[in-house]
Amino acid sequence: MTDMIFIKGLSVHAHHGVLDYEGVVGQRFIIDLELDADIGLASRSDRLSDTVSYADVVATAIAAFKDVNYKLLERAAGAVADAILAKFAKISSVKITVHKPHAPIAAIFDDVGVVLRRSRA
Repeated sequence: MTDMIFIKGLSVHAHHGVLDYEGVVGQRFIIDLELDADIGLASRSDRLSDTVSYADVVATAIAAFKDVNYKLLERAAGAVADAILAKFAKISSVKITVHKPHAPIAAIFDDVGVVLRRSRA
């Protein structure tokens, strides 16, 4: 399949991290999503029912990311991937990138994060 829906730069304030203060204060995370889905019918029909609603995907991703305070970014990203695949039957696989631009690392860096790819089994 070559069709993809993408959402980039979704900014979410959440409380993930290994350090105690990260769970209390929280910080900004940036989420990028690439969703493989057959959207060929929607490209001809112009009907929302033939594709996946971006707004619904965003709401699902935010809820999955913020509902639980995870220590590991890997687990938070996995929760988003799992929620999207569970809710949207038209999505066959998801690539999620979670950026943690203010990670407590004693160094100067542009970005740090994780990338997960998940597909239907």
